[in-house]
Amino acid sequence: MVDRGNGPPLVLIPGVQGRWEWMGPAVDALAARCRVISESLVGDAGGMPPPDPAAGFENHLTWVDELLDRASLKYAALCGVLYGGWIALHYAATRPERVTSLTLTSPPPPTWRPTCHVEWYLRAPHLLSPLFALSSPFRLYPEIAAPRPDVVDRLVFTARHLARVTRYPFAPSRMAERVRAAAEVDFAADCQRVTAPTHVVTGQESLDRVVPVSSTREYVDDIRGARYTALAGTGHIGLVTRPERFAVAVADFVTAHAAVDTPVEVPA
Repeated sequence: MVDRGNGPPLVLIPGVQGRWEWMGPAVDALAARCRVISESLVGDAGGMPPPDPAAGFENHLTWVDELLDRASLKYAALCGVLYGGWIALHYAATRPERVTSLTLTSPPPPTWRPTCHVEWYLRAPHLLSPLFALSSPFRLYPEIAAPRPDVVDRLVFTARHLARVTRYPFAPSRMAERVRAAAEVDFAADCQRVTAPTHVVTGQESLDRVVPVSSTREYVDDIRGARYTALAGTGHIGLVTRPERFAVAVADFVTAHAAVDTPVEVPA
């Protein structure tokens, strides 16, 4: 488990690929402002043991419970990244007493359902995962290039990110299981049940080539009192391409809504 920094506690939930290491730059930037707690999702290396197939999406809620308990926290802020936004949303809707604030970072819309393209991938995740990996750079290149006009700087960033992704690979079968489990959850209903202060964060609309910003903004309309921030010069992975900008936006909201008496047990 990752447990870094001081300040208001924040559980950072990774995306569908499951690896917290892919968020490394954001973890470092946030740890300068918050106490960041994270881990790879259930079943991935470094995470909890394989999930209970019968529990479905609820495995993720058990995972968050475990993180909080191991950190000796009764409650904390949640920040869900991409697919992790669904986990954070569902947790906040069902465990409101353990959530001080909720940040959703570029999640798919609450009414999302698998498209034909996604269903095709789910039928053979191991076979099709190379295609997924090869297509990603073409979708993400515009937002990598936008803040890095210098070609050398751009190449250095890309090499570092690829090294991180290669060192901590995703498990195609786990990704497919997570997508199937999410399809069974009514996230639109969850939006109506959330009571925690909520912050929706996206990148710039022209730079997010993965999840349309307009669809993520549905959460702003569906969750009462939700606040919205668009990070200029970033896209779908702004927490990696612009980690400092991302950390400031998230940490300011977390701090503003932190519980004054957030309990932290100091080991003897």
